[in-house]
Amino acid sequence: MAAHFNKLLFAAMAASALTPLTAYAQEDTGAAPEATEERRFGAVVVTAQRREENLLDVPLSVSAFNGDLLADLGVSTLDEVAKISPNVTLEVSRGTNNTLSAFIRGVGQQDPVAGFESGVGIYVDDVYLNRPQGAVLEVYDIDRIEVLRGPQGTLYGRNTIGGAVKYVTKGLSEDPTFKARGAYGSYNQADIVASASLPISETFRVGGGLAFFTRDGFGENIITGEENYNKDVAAYRLSAEWDVTPDFQLRLAGDYLSDESNARQGHRLIPDLFPPSTYPVLQDVYDTRAGLDVVEQNAEGKGVSLVGEYTLNDSFTIKNIVAYREDSSTTPIDFDSLPEADVDVPAIYENDQFSEEFQVLYSGDRLNGIVGAYYLDANASTVFDVLLGTTGTLLNLPGLNAQTYGEVGTKTWSIFGDFTYDLTDQVSVTVGGRYTEDERSSYVLRRTFIGGFSDFFGGSGVPIATTSNFRGSETFDDFSPRASLTYKPVDEHTLYVTYSQGFKGGSFDPRGLSTAAPDFDQSGTVTADEVKSFMLFEPEEVDSYEIGWKSNLFDSRLQSSLAAFYMDYKDVQIPGSVGVDTNNDGVADTFAGVTTNAGAATIWGLEYEGNALLGEEMFNDSDTLTGGLSVGYINAKYDEFINNVGVDVAKQRKVQNTPELTGSLRLTYDTPFDLMLKEGRLKINAMRSYRSKTYQFEIPSALDQPGYALVDLGLRWQENDSPWGFTLTAKNLTDEQYKVSGYNFLNAAGGSTLGLEGVLTAFYGDPRTFTFGIDYNF
Repeated sequence: MAAHFNKLLFAAMAASALTPLTAYAQEDTGAAPEATEERRFGAVVVTAQRREENLLDVPLSVSAFNGDLLADLGVSTLDEVAKISPNVTLEVSRGTNNTLSAFIRGVGQQDPVAGFESGVGIYVDDVYLNRPQGAVLEVYDIDRIEVLRGPQGTLYGRNTIGGAVKYVTKGLSEDPTFKARGAYGSYNQADIVASASLPISETFRVGGGLAFFTRDGFGENIITGEENYNKDVAAYRLSAEWDVTPDFQLRLAGDYLSDESNARQGHRLIPDLFPPSTYPVLQDVYDTRAGLDVVEQNAEGKGVSLVGEYTLNDSFTIKNIVAYREDSSTTPIDFDSLPEADVDVPAIYENDQFSEEFQVLYSGDRLNGIVGAYYLDANASTVFDVLLGTTGTLLNLPGLNAQTYGEVGTKTWSIFGDFTYDLTDQVSVTVGGRYTEDERSSYVLRRTFIGGFSDFFGGSGVPIATTSNFRGSETFDDFSPRASLTYKPVDEHTLYVTYSQGFKGGSFDPRGLSTAAPDFDQSGTVTADEVKSFMLFEPEEVDSYEIGWKSNLFDSRLQSSLAAFYMDYKDVQIPGSVGVDTNNDGVADTFAGVTTNAGAATIWGLEYEGNALLGEEMFNDSDTLTGGLSVGYINAKYDEFINNVGVDVAKQRKVQNTPELTGSLRLTYDTPFDLMLKEGRLKINAMRSYRSKTYQFEIPSALDQPGYALVDLGLRWQENDSPWGFTLTAKNLTDEQYKVSGYNFLNAAGGSTLGLEGVLTAFYGDPRTFTFGIDYNF
């Protein structure tokens, strides 16, 4: 009944055509608007097409959220942006604190192991993040976040097959600035954020920011005594800008992040399956009995970039972006969330990347566009043990351990171009394309140990067998075209139709068991080429068709965007894991990767976003009531899904992390309000976001999350002409419990397919929290 009510509610919201959160760009100064015109919605400038444009003119589905709006809504990390973006899923990956799982319009990837590619590109100041570790970015000192929905292969390249998320930090001011914010809240949350910029001369500026985010745990690990779901993060940024000449600018930026939060362990959904142990299900979903503690949870990431921009003349601009990034993290993942040494998985991730992008931008009377070249050299390694101590004891092999070590090298280059030509003042056409060559090299070493963990994790285990020892490389190439036709009957309306294509790179299964490769040609010998073919999976592609309407109506009182899309998704990569019995005792003693281009899917849907000025001067001469609405509907189904025995099971499979209905409704009331004899302004933000049923994996299970709604509330008061502001933010007011990820190694009958204790473990989103903040803006 509640699910039907939520669907009806959002249908009514869409019919009323209120609004989303795309840009009421008036800064919080504490001063009242001087004129009615200033309360209208102004132009929103985005760089979705790699050049600055009015959002109204971009023939793409783009959501843009400026820093002030994100602060008003209490958005603290990148994954929260999904609440206000239709058909978008951004989640903290299972068993981690800062690894991102991202899906847009049914396309994405949730496996963080090296060798698997993301389907959604994450960019920080136009620098692509090649790996998901460290991509749950803290939102501070930010100019805006843009969410681009649909394939972005032409302008953003490989692995943007579902879309892209652009995190844009603030530039430096020509005047001295200083901003600081302190916050205290539930679970002893204590945050400190500060940023400053200083002009050294008329042409040289420096600046920086720092942030500390701490919080006690939402729950407890009752075995180790540690807090579960706590937070201990420090982040820093430094930048310098130099106007070498009036036409030549350089920007150097660096960032660093350290996450020393405790290991995030899961909540076990079933009792222990292996007597004589008896562990009933814990009542608090944030509590755990995970006993794995051989390594501490720790993550560190850092990067540096240099951007140069030279204006040759009124028509041509040259831009170059060179960057280097690296990160490392360790995490103890206790799959079964029990103290027994069964399916205990400590893991180490290490990544580094160098990227170089060169652009030539052209701006003319009727022709505007970009040509460029891109190069990426990246390396990623993952090592993890799978300790199956209980099984090992039964076999008289104490501490049986299956280790996987994988390295993946990526060298990719591309050339691209994208141009818009105004055929008339009302009709324009956009044509673009990108050619990419993608070289992948892989090393997969899988060994079986006895005696506990390997030396990677401080153990003394002894190797007794090698089940994979694979080295291989493969080169892929792709051409991704794009074409749009745009019609503007009047300046305030844009109608468009767009075709675009994207691809996600192929690779080698980092968990593959090379000794399990079949004799494909029945020759009696498994050749090296057959092993390579068994380990390899091909790129996946999507063709997307979109039609949309963007408008600015009623004297700029209503901005809206409506889009319909259809996607033909081919050669879909499906990474998975199965338990493997390597010693023929009837019990799985390790798990192996099974990644295939399983088939094809058809995805279509609708999206609406809008902002509305609902009222002004209602109770006084300067109050305003604005609203924001986003609604997304998606129909995603597999047309073909070939399982590991060659049977098409498409009708029994779901598209994961893709709820049929998503939406948010926001109301903001801004009014004069005197507090303690001080004249000021009060801003009240109320928001309700909704997601319908979400399948965690292709096969339905107890990990799937039924539909739920979150209610958030924010208050901000600022004295007129004062640098001080005060905020109170409440999130998840109804204290909803909702699963965001998990592990499942149970068969249809409820028996274990890996280990003896059984694995069905869930991770949950944040509970109800309250935060009080004070900020200073000089």
